Amino acid sequence: MNLETPFRPRARLLLQLGDQLIKTQSIALLELVKNSYDALAKKASITMKNLDSDDEGFIVIEDDGIGMDIDTIRDVWMHPGTEHKQKILEERTESNSTRMPIGGKGIGRFGAHKLGYKIELISKTNNKKEVKVNINWKDFEKDAFLDDVTIKISESEIPEVFKENKTGTRIVISDLKGNWSRSSIREIYRSINSLNSPFESRDSFKTFFRIDNQEILKNLTEFEEIKDSALYEAEVDIFGSEIEKLTYKFKPWDSMTKLSKREIINKGIPMVYNIRDQRTRKLSQEIIDLSNFNIGRIKLKLLIFDRTSKILSLGMKDKKGFKEYLDKNGGIRVYRDGIRVYDYGEPGNDWLQLDLMRINQPGKKISNNIIIGAVYIDRVNSFDLVEKTNREGFIENDAYKSFEKAIKFSLEKILSQRNIDKDIVRKFYSPTSQSEPVIGKLKAIYDLVSEKVSDKNLEVELKQAIKSIQKDYKHITEIYTKSSSAGLSLSIVIHEIIHMIDELAHAVDSKEINSRVKYLVKTLQKTANDYSGVIKQSKKSKTRIGAIVLQALTNVEFRIKAHKIIIVDNFSTSKFYNLQVELSESLILSTLINLIDNSMWWLEYGKVTEKKIYIDIVEGLDNRLTILLADNGPGFSIPPEEIVKPFISDKPGGMGLGLHLASEILNSHKGLIDFPEFGDYDIPDEFKNGAIIALTFPEVIK
Repeated sequence: MNLETPFRPRARLLLQLGDQLIKTQSIALLELVKNSYDALAKKASITMKNLDSDDEGFIVIEDDGIGMDIDTIRDVWMHPGTEHKQKILEERTESNSTRMPIGGKGIGRFGAHKLGYKIELISKTNNKKEVKVNINWKDFEKDAFLDDVTIKISESEIPEVFKENKTGTRIVISDLKGNWSRSSIREIYRSINSLNSPFESRDSFKTFFRIDNQEILKNLTEFEEIKDSALYEAEVDIFGSEIEKLTYKFKPWDSMTKLSKREIINKGIPMVYNIRDQRTRKLSQEIIDLSNFNIGRIKLKLLIFDRTSKILSLGMKDKKGFKEYLDKNGGIRVYRDGIRVYDYGEPGNDWLQLDLMRINQPGKKISNNIIIGAVYIDRVNSFDLVEKTNREGFIENDAYKSFEKAIKFSLEKILSQRNIDKDIVRKFYSPTSQSEPVIGKLKAIYDLVSEKVSDKNLEVELKQAIKSIQKDYKHITEIYTKSSSAGLSLSIVIHEIIHMIDELAHAVDSKEINSRVKYLVKTLQKTANDYSGVIKQSKKSKTRIGAIVLQALTNVEFRIKAHKIIIVDNFSTSKFYNLQVELSESLILSTLINLIDNSMWWLEYGKVTEKKIYIDIVEGLDNRLTILLADNGPGFSIPPEEIVKPFISDKPGGMGLGLHLASEILNSHKGLIDFPEFGDYDIPDEFKNGAIIALTFPEVIK
């Protein structure tokens, strides 16, 4: 028998497709907000209420965009895989008059399914009837064919939502799926906040985030606060061959009590470069003269930020959100008659070579991720700046080259002022470095033996032992820099033993040699046995997550007592304590011990009076299982994105491999190591200024 037949998928395939395209609830919600941006909305609001209740909880996304009529919903929204997005891209490229789409390729509708079972979509476009769509995704879970499941679409003569000729789209999602953890809500707030346009223009986009439990958003940085946090601000007016006016302001925060505000205004600065001929060594001048072209007046506005952790600790509530905003919006954009010229200022488009120049002179230059800037020109007087047909900036003709040179020249003038103030900021608010304490302690013990031990033979023997330890320590350090995670485990064991040797030395000083030494020898023996599980390599197997945390604390129990550290134990009573996780026990154990060891070091180094380490097992980002560690020490002074790189350390004399290896180990488990802000999790206030680390595993909490 021969026949021809089309594919006829089951309805559940649509749900499976959505789950594959959109991995998390946060991504799903962000895609729906991006759809508002693509619909040319000026603003979009996100409302989340009763998230703790599956029955009463709901999410609303509403915008004032162009909306959809019944034809668009039927022929585009209900037809995944159409070329509608591509057509929009082509139309906006040709019209040269509006923002470019940023959303995924029509996957926003699947995002709605990821968030809840029931969807109500109401939309209205100009001069058309309001349209309502109701979807119950549970209908797609039945054993029916896709074309057997129908969706009700209705038109309304009298608008229910978009009255008085308003347009836009509202999506109400109810019968919610999954849980929204505190950290996930804060993370989606940051992502949505980063969509806000940094400068007012005709295509500006603003987002508004509302939730009934406002405490969850406590200490998160709002969009306007980010702009106001710029330490340096400048405005430049360019015409012809000169900078007509340059205004520069240094605006230290109120917490920077050692610094004073500064403002300068310079006028009539000729745009002239001195150029030295490499062969003859003679100087000549290059004059940048825009009057040779039809470019018109140029206005440059610039905000310059400081991302160093030490500076941010002086006043930035939400360092993570601040950095995310700059990562997505940093750079210098170009606006022509209030309409953005793409793709200047987009991530990856270093059109002024700022990042490249910063590599060569990191202290004196700026990169795109520490500035927000805008260049304004008008269309009537700038027709020599011709936009490419593919909307990828201006054609690089002579007029454009002069335009670019004028911007770069202005930036140099701004930076010469900014660097003066930056040096002063660094003078008063840069962290001071001190030597790593292990070698210093050995030297102190060596001197102590000379002073306290009267038996010369014992003195010689102890001094030889200390020298041997010092030599071995240096040797281990050298090996460790070349090691992988196995080397990390070995280093932890050695460090533990070194600290016990410190105690042995203390016993010598206090003349408690007999009883104290016996105790320490027994403890060393126990430690060796406990650490045997750390050193051994193990394959991944199902393990209770709470048992791993408990074993890590058992392994460092001696040092916790010796340093009088209080463990604030929330993990023992966690409802996730007995959750089984597939992991390599030795690797995760060594990671936990290393992180606890780091906290102990910094608590000691920071001379904290009442030293505390907080440990919990919680539901973290995207509802994933998370081990949470925090201390009440001085916290991190290096940005999280840097501190996990190899050989980067804020520990004086540190090797900078511990957190890097911890990150690699978590990655090998398809998890991640994160450095959340205080407030992302429910942590006691006493840990507000300390280090907070989250070890997130791939297991999703249902």
